[in-house]
Amino acid sequence: MLLKSISRVIKRNLSSVRIVEVGPRDGLQNEPKVLPASIKIELINRLSKTGLKSIEATSFVSAKWVPQMGDNTEVLRGIEKVEGVSYPVLTPNLKGFEAALEAGAKEVAVFGAASESFTKKNVNCSIKESIERFESVLKAAQNNKVKVRGYVSTVIGCPYEGKIKPSAVAMVSEKLLALGCYEISLGDTIGVGTPGTFKEMLNEVLKVDSVDKFAVHCHDTYGQALPNILTSLEFGISVVDASVSGLGGCPYARGASGNAATEDVIYMLNGCGVETGINLDLLIDAGKYICEELGRPSESKVNRATRKIQPKL
Repeated sequence: MLLKSISRVIKRNLSSVRIVEVGPRDGLQNEPKVLPASIKIELINRLSKTGLKSIEATSFVSAKWVPQMGDNTEVLRGIEKVEGVSYPVLTPNLKGFEAALEAGAKEVAVFGAASESFTKKNVNCSIKESIERFESVLKAAQNNKVKVRGYVSTVIGCPYEGKIKPSAVAMVSEKLLALGCYEISLGDTIGVGTPGTFKEMLNEVLKVDSVDKFAVHCHDTYGQALPNILTSLEFGISVVDASVSGLGGCPYARGASGNAATEDVIYMLNGCGVETGINLDLLIDAGKYICEELGRPSESKVNRATRKIQPKL
């Protein structure tokens, strides 16, 4: 009865959900096995055929710090770009943005955090300073008519300072929107969120702007990604980040799963009667392909289940 009630609420609030596939960037950059550009290109090309409308392709960061993304230009230029599909890339600073622009990027993303400790550990500055650094990226993007998406990480908890106040998430979100980000992805970076803490956070963040300005990015470290996504859908959020086959681990919980698996999210949304426009069979095949190349099992429950038997519903 509870699931049926949730499904009715979601269908009443939403007619469709847009999935932002983050596997080729956020997923692969956390994988220990560095793959050649040809495999990443093949993965993105396969994902492009599934019906996905947004596929995060790569990250324009220093190869010294993220070796997996050292072939960013080759990947972005090498993929078969499908009409109607966006291929955003992460650009943490102006140098990264300029390199992405030269490689042909039409959409980029900047990455902030709601935790002072997390920000200082990762980029060696305060939240205020990190946002100020984005100003040049946003200005350059506007001058070149490039869309910018904003990420806010650690929206529920931080590995260094614990629980994060929802007001801190709202503050960073508001500043990124004011700079010109068209959408803010709210990331539970270490996967400690629950439906209760997500409700608390969303109640505060949605005071900043309308629900269509926000997306959620849930990690599955404690098995709460799908419940947290459902909770967000109840609020009317219609954009969900996910990673094919759950690519990417959680660097703060050794052995734990990381990103919500796209296959599992689509299976759940199909069951709720929510339209995504994504072919689940093709998505499963793409997940199997990349996991075989990585030499690791899929983190997707749906992908694992379909290796044994295809359920008839």
